Amino acid sequence: MTDDVLSRPGVHALLADGTTVSIRPVLPGDREQLEGLYLEMSPENLRRRFFAVSTRSAAMAADRACAPARPGHRALLAEARGRVLGLAEYDTGGAADSAEISVAVAEHLHHRGVGTLLIEHVVSAARSDGITTLTADALADNHEILRLLAGLGLHVDRRREGPEVHCTIALGQDDAYLSAVETRGRIADVASLEPLLRPNAVAVVGAGSVPGSVGRALLRQLQAGGFTGRLFAVNPGTTSLPGVLSYPSVDSLPTTPDLVVIAEPSDSVPTVAEQCGKAGVRALVVVSTGLEDDEARALLTVCRTYGMRVVGPNCLGVLNTEPRLCLDATFAPGRPRPGTAGVAVQSGGVGIALLDGLSRLGIGVSTFASLGDKYDVSGNDMLQWWESDGRTDLAVLHLESFGNPRAFSRTARRVTRRMPVLTVDAGRTEEGRRAAASHTAAATRTIPRQALFTQAGITATRSIGELLETAALFHTQPLPVGTRVAVLTNAGGAGVLTADACAEAGLVLSRFGPELTDGLHAALPAGATVDNPVVTTAGVTEEQLRACVDRLVADPMIDALLVALVPTAFAEATGEDLLRAVTCGPGRRARPVAVVRLEQALPVTLLPAADGGDVPSYAEPQAAVRALAHGARRTAWLHRSVGTEVDPDGVDTARAQEIAAAYLAAHPDGGWLDPRTCADLLACYDIPQVPWAWAETEDDAALAAERLCGVDGRVVMKAHWPGLLHKSKEQAVHLGLRGEAQVRAAFRDLETRFAGVMTGVVVQPLAERGVGLFAGGVQDDVFGPLVLFGLGGTATETLADLPQSRLRSTGETPIARLAPLTDHDVHDLITSPGCAPLLFGAPGRGPVDLEGLEHLLGRLSRLAVDLPQLAEADFDPVRAAPGLISVLDARIRLLPGRTHDPYLRRLR
Repeated sequence: MTDDVLSRPGVHALLADGTTVSIRPVLPGDREQLEGLYLEMSPENLRRRFFAVSTRSAAMAADRACAPARPGHRALLAEARGRVLGLAEYDTGGAADSAEISVAVAEHLHHRGVGTLLIEHVVSAARSDGITTLTADALADNHEILRLLAGLGLHVDRRREGPEVHCTIALGQDDAYLSAVETRGRIADVASLEPLLRPNAVAVVGAGSVPGSVGRALLRQLQAGGFTGRLFAVNPGTTSLPGVLSYPSVDSLPTTPDLVVIAEPSDSVPTVAEQCGKAGVRALVVVSTGLEDDEARALLTVCRTYGMRVVGPNCLGVLNTEPRLCLDATFAPGRPRPGTAGVAVQSGGVGIALLDGLSRLGIGVSTFASLGDKYDVSGNDMLQWWESDGRTDLAVLHLESFGNPRAFSRTARRVTRRMPVLTVDAGRTEEGRRAAASHTAAATRTIPRQALFTQAGITATRSIGELLETAALFHTQPLPVGTRVAVLTNAGGAGVLTADACAEAGLVLSRFGPELTDGLHAALPAGATVDNPVVTTAGVTEEQLRACVDRLVADPMIDALLVALVPTAFAEATGEDLLRAVTCGPGRRARPVAVVRLEQALPVTLLPAADGGDVPSYAEPQAAVRALAHGARRTAWLHRSVGTEVDPDGVDTARAQEIAAAYLAAHPDGGWLDPRTCADLLACYDIPQVPWAWAETEDDAALAAERLCGVDGRVVMKAHWPGLLHKSKEQAVHLGLRGEAQVRAAFRDLETRFAGVMTGVVVQPLAERGVGLFAGGVQDDVFGPLVLFGLGGTATETLADLPQSRLRSTGETPIARLAPLTDHDVHDLITSPGCAPLLFGAPGRGPVDLEGLEHLLGRLSRLAVDLPQLAEADFDPVRAAPGLISVLDARIRLLPGRTHDPYLRRLR
């Protein structure tokens, strides 16, 4: 059974109004409620459902849904607090790839998305059962169901047959369907977060009489921040607290709060959450730490049962600086400045640093959420909130784990086209990942995480300081349209440092044309250097510097301007005058301008500009250059089209799945495929392999060599036994064998040295000269299928953060992308710096077969996506030459895999 909704007790998801429901398979005990679902329908809706008004139809439908499991039939229901809200089912009627679908929703719950959510889950289940088409019959006047089907995002053919409409629904999962699901999910998600981030009433549980307690600190923050809604304290035995009435329990409050902040000992948290759920509370923030596993499960079960969204536990809290709300339910020091940056973090300490830094820079914060152990509300939720809140124009994330990276990636790709999304790429080392795992009980691996950031257009920095430096530029300046930079300085040494920083970050010092050079000569004092960097001399005046800046920012061959200023005692103009020359003047917003002041105490500040904006000022040129480089990469990503998913032809997915299923049936624990099974699987995807033959005896090996290469051709012989990975390390390979005598001698050598383990040998022609490459696929536990590419010998063992991969000799780390690959992803893999110089040709040698290489990567991507059982595929080496791409050695490992639909709407 697949790991989808059909094999679980139930999963939880959100309706359009933010209500939580459970989606689960129908059980025999549901019969009475299901019959009641139909009997409560109006006569008109009963007629539309059964094409006739009959109570007998209700009983028959309930019997059919609750009947013992039978092939080709699935039935799912939606329920909340034990009450059935809707039912959807399909039945193949014996067909191989088609099924008829039906749906029913409780009379009082129409237009809340119950039916659509159920059908989405049924569609996912049908796909996992190999069904490609669903059909539905509806009366022509049943406009609701016809609109529902038409709005799914799937291709629906409608055919009128008398008073009925016959609908045929194709189940292809294309971008249109995923986008439609995302839109519905975003609406539901944002609605569910309203009580959390825009509450009308808040209660703090655990705001005791001890002034230094966390609960008291939270209450004080809410009061001092000027929260405009109603505020309560809950603390048994305390009747009053400064400025707010205290109540003994949640159920004794005079009104039900939208949000409850829990600052109780861990063993009390589930009980308090239960009280909140029964009282009708819609959202919780749990700052408590140290929950044991059973307490954690109890907390989440309560939240799902009663439909409460929860932030935390082990968190700093949440805030929303909207003037009409002024919600500060955190115990962070100070008062964050209202602004336009949305911030979500898992680490409270990082959150405090970001709140302080963004406030100091004047960017300020729109909404903040400290996610802590992230039982529920995640970075994906916050991205969707910021996308919709009308205030946020800069998203800042610090995430140590991902619940659903695929869904996060699609959300981030969409949001990043509207606003910059910045993150700190934390846990890049084994030590960092270990620390993250102990800190939040979860950590993600570096290679797939960085692939996600790259594909989603997220700006990944390496420190909080770098993130704030980049945020300062993004907030105040237009993005550079390219990488060409002009450096302007009043001190030659500062110019040298800045030029070095540009080169190291991949930025290019622009070459000046004669017109610009003449203009700079005319504007600057004698002795100035007008090459790039432009050195004005220490005696430059404010007017001269302003004229120089104006000319540089107006030049079309310059994408950004860096002004490095050093205070001197020789200038007629003061330091403030020179800064004014940079921040004032026409056309300043045409291109980004950044200032470097080596004497500056803070790493980055904002200088007020005459037009009401700001110019970022950095203490080091490296900081300014890093920010500009991030800006140039964001520009390139924004100007790039979305990309088209690679869809290779000639693929036999059904046959590949049969091969995988047969292997795992014989090897329940999984393992590495033998050469023949491996070749059969690759043939399903038309992946080119060098000709080869399998031999189990000396005579077979000699015949194979002659058949493949003739009498004088050279061959390679590789020993094989189950579990052999490092053939060269085991000295299990003979190269360049010529003639029958050498082939026989080589076989006898291998047979003698590996007696008792060797099951045979692979014989293949000695490969012609070419570039040796590596291509591979890994099924990551968190991120799903991943495609890797690099030079031969740089395979998955260099990825120390992918423990399922075997270890080999080190080399340059391969580049990775999450599958399925788009055409842009394939292009990025092939043009990666480590490979491109060898692939695109050199003097006297043409490029390799680039089209064939693209096809190979596309087919590998499809293989990784089609087979969740694919633990790893290792093609190394892949021989690339002009007109030729061929896999010389392929290893594939399968493990019992369970399918998981990453785009199915459900809560974690």
